[in-house]
Amino acid sequence: MGYPDTFEGFMIKDQKNWTDFHKQEFKPKKFGEHDIDIKIECCGVCGSDVHTINGGWGEAPMPICVGHEVVGKAVKVGDAVTTCKVGDRVGVGAQIWACLKCPQCKSDNENYCPHMVDTYGAPYPKDVDPDETISQGGYSSHIRAHEYFVFPIPDAIPSHLAAPMLCAGLTTWSPLVRAGVGPGKKVAIVGLGGLGHFGVIWANALGAEVTVISHSPSKKDDALKLGAKEFVTTNEKGWADKLAFTFDFVLNTADMTHTFDIKEYLSILKVNATFHQVGLPDEALPELSVNMFMPNGSSIGASHIGNRPECLAMLKLAAEKGLKPMVETVPISEKGCAEAVSRVADNKIKYRFTLTDYDKAFGARE
Repeated sequence: MGYPDTFEGFMIKDQKNWTDFHKQEFKPKKFGEHDIDIKIECCGVCGSDVHTINGGWGEAPMPICVGHEVVGKAVKVGDAVTTCKVGDRVGVGAQIWACLKCPQCKSDNENYCPHMVDTYGAPYPKDVDPDETISQGGYSSHIRAHEYFVFPIPDAIPSHLAAPMLCAGLTTWSPLVRAGVGPGKKVAIVGLGGLGHFGVIWANALGAEVTVISHSPSKKDDALKLGAKEFVTTNEKGWADKLAFTFDFVLNTADMTHTFDIKEYLSILKVNATFHQVGLPDEALPELSVNMFMPNGSSIGASHIGNRPECLAMLKLAAEKGLKPMVETVPISEKGCAEAVSRVADNKIKYRFTLTDYDKAFGARE
């Protein structure tokens, strides 16, 4: 049938065979007056994609096309769309719809809307799409999204670098700016991976003094190159002792928190500061005691992606300062998708993947 009635994507049919991608058609939601259709140019590969297709986060609706770091060209816009026009280069992150009416949405917290629709694997509300279509992501020919969740990409940012900013970038940017990170602040980034390396880039660009905390000594050079002033390895006994009461904010990007001695990480915070989690482990956190928080009045928090104003500000700063994440590319195909998710799962990537060459896989398209 083809576009605009159907899109085509590289999909997983069974979580037990999570690297077995097949190209097939799927039906998008009914086109609405605020919708934008995007011909995809490239898509970042996120740890969320892996956790979803391999069952780490539980069951997912099958078949599924993952991918929520999408960059492409707007090829169709609804009658009520005001944020972009046909031909614009735009991006979509990990959220594709929200009610835009609830108190959360009206206070620029649409990323916490109780009715939100994730970019893939989530049903649309019946009043939005009578078929309650399951959203499908960016390992595909096209994506259909509400205009509020479609972001203009500044000319100064190449598409393959812009893509991972739309999830990994925004997920780390939002908590940093909401915590007031800037000049005079000391920030620790725990973990130097896909999320963590963005945390270092943003915190440094915002003017903070950045320390990277990692279990991998081999990552020191990259940490310093990205803007960190100090590098601390947790393999050294007593690593936290010398950092007691040091940091205004600790951003934990690792997804292995269930293996941490949380008390050590809390001890490095200044009084009333926060250990903030954006890495999502498959396992539950270790047992916590109230007594752990009392020596410095510390707390633990977490956050979910970011809002539209934050995304626009992040892209603007990246363009103005020429900020560039470390990104590898791979042509999209059954083999390419399998390679990318496997290497992300095995942490064999510096530090993000972007799938490219969409015209070779899907043709020139509309």
